Amino acid sequence: MRRYLLDRLMNWLSLLLLLGTTVFLVVSWPRIPSEVPMHFNALGEIDRWGGKGGLLVLPVIGWAVYVLMTVVEHFPSLWNTGVQITVENRARVYRLLGHLLSTLKCLTTAMFAGLTLWCALARSLPGWFLPVMLVVLFGDMIYWLVRVIRAR
Repeated sequence: MRRYLLDRLMNWLSLLLLLGTTVFLVVSWPRIPSEVPMHFNALGEIDRWGGKGGLLVLPVIGWAVYVLMTVVEHFPSLWNTGVQITVENRARVYRLLGHLLSTLKCLTTAMFAGLTLWCALARSLPGWFLPVMLVVLFGDMIYWLVRVIRAR
């Protein structure tokens, strides 16, 4: 499948976020408090603390999501497109779904990078974090899926 500029940009941004998060943790590890936030309520307030080793889970999940979504991008015939794939619409639908995957991958890695940073700094999440992330993630999905439906 052809890689479009949008997809390449989202992929590079995702990699930069993941690498930046990993480097931040390595460099900052001695200065990170021994106890860090491990869970937040819907308002962004810390409701569970844990050892700083638990921080490693966030970038590991971020990297796993990145790798999994990158692999999935290479097998469009396995995607559940939600529309009938024909010879006429195959290129359009796969291109749009590729954009959906690449933007979701970038948004997801950004979310994990932000969570890692806030946890490492032992700060509560801003109250806007959850609603904004939900609107952005679902907005992105809706935007691309509407475009896919129109492209069939």
